[in-house]
Amino acid sequence: MPDYVDYPLIKKDSLEKRLYQETILDTCVKGNTMVVIPTGMGKTACAVLLAAHRMNKVGGKVMVLAPTRPLVEQHKKTFAGFMEIAEGDMKIFTGKINPSQREKEYKKATMVFATPQVIQNDIISGRFSFSDYSLLVIDECHRGVKDYPYPFIAEFYMKRASDPKILGLTASPGGTKDKIDQVCKNLYFDSVEIRTEKDEDVEPYVQKIKMEWKMVELPEEFKKVHELITKALRERYKKLKEMEFTDTVDLRKRDLLQMQGRFRSILSKCASPNPAIFHGISVLAEALKIEHCLNLLETQGSKSLLEYFKRMRDAADKGKTKAVKRIMKDPKMETAFIKAYDLVGEGIEHPKLSELYKILEKQFRDYPRSKVIVFSHYRDTVNRIVGIIKEMENCRPIGFFGQAGEDGLTQKKQVMILEKFKELKYNTIICTSVGEEGLDIPAVDLVVFYEPVPSEIRTIQRRGRTGRQKSGRVVVLIAKDTRDEAFFWVAKHREKKMKYVLRNMRNHYDEKQSKIGEYN
Repeated sequence: MPDYVDYPLIKKDSLEKRLYQETILDTCVKGNTMVVIPTGMGKTACAVLLAAHRMNKVGGKVMVLAPTRPLVEQHKKTFAGFMEIAEGDMKIFTGKINPSQREKEYKKATMVFATPQVIQNDIISGRFSFSDYSLLVIDECHRGVKDYPYPFIAEFYMKRASDPKILGLTASPGGTKDKIDQVCKNLYFDSVEIRTEKDEDVEPYVQKIKMEWKMVELPEEFKKVHELITKALRERYKKLKEMEFTDTVDLRKRDLLQMQGRFRSILSKCASPNPAIFHGISVLAEALKIEHCLNLLETQGSKSLLEYFKRMRDAADKGKTKAVKRIMKDPKMETAFIKAYDLVGEGIEHPKLSELYKILEKQFRDYPRSKVIVFSHYRDTVNRIVGIIKEMENCRPIGFFGQAGEDGLTQKKQVMILEKFKELKYNTIICTSVGEEGLDIPAVDLVVFYEPVPSEIRTIQRRGRTGRQKSGRVVVLIAKDTRDEAFFWVAKHREKKMKYVLRNMRNHYDEKQSKIGEYN
């Protein structure tokens, strides 16, 4: 096996030799490979090593793609730290650079770090060609499905490069064989290399992550509101069944979204659809909004529910949609609205808030220099948590969310917050899903899930924010007998299934390569 760490392009003593990385690189040298390694275990180091190998043995240029500008900048910084390549030969390309200027700079660069949208646009407009590139690195390659630019770029690269090689990096490619197969097909992967925390060659480098699940019980006052909203929702399900759009009243949000997709398909194909379709669409819209009310009550609390009720009332007053008008005139929903007001007025909030406060208070009392990330699905909850914990001793929190909306954070503001987080000017980030991937968030001591997410990819991304250079802790808050519990088990099952599928795929590729070797 080649000793990749000793390649002339790798800075001396900059990379620690790890057997699993060298084994993975041996596979990557032979063919296009998707590498699945836990976050913090050196996915980028594999890319650096392969880049050094290709440039040393084949020549040519290297391109590294990542979903966001901050992640692109992070990769460039990492490669510069490991490789003996002049800083001026490593160039970043994002939408902020003028297209004509990009065209000139491509010719000067030895290593290109870019967002995929920019490269796709420049390929289409004829400003960029892959003819002299010997390696394409695709970070967060699980995004390589549907209309995301990765498949388009990979196809163009495979057709235009004289000696192509593709390396895909991800911690979580997806929970089903179909999804993973689609990523492999779209991005031309011949091989899959997977390592988990339990693999013998990885285990010595793994920092332990302590997982905790905190169960909370909804207060009785919540349950009364829950019953009202549930009855209103069941009435809509019953209507949909009577209209023969479903054969059951035991529906979930996923079923509603699938039904919505069928309605859209019918409308797009039929010039004069049956009027019953429009009635069904309206009832479905009511069901989705009422289902969201239940979700807010169960997982976020009375204040989030009240704010949503207020927005629906304003929309109804302005006559925006008939569905909202009917919801707000429903006696059960009217009563639930009043009770939500009462709950907030009496200060009866979701028990997760007090549980979170206790967790953070103890963390900063025991470890005052801790760094913490709290993930929450909703921006309203992020702001509420910040407001509640900002007076806590040793806690310096900041809300962190995406760019959309009036109070959205620009990417420049996001980067500034993360820099202050690294410097401990802030020590607690309360964030939405924007913090799961695509940003250079440093390793933290504690990660809290304010609610579980039913996605194995998002669960792995969140959990991977801790346990990098040192051991970490993850706490998941779960409201008993709610969708929180269902989401928790769904994500757990999907992650287990994903690892099983990947291991089978690795065995399949190993057998295929073995047969090729025997034949040759």
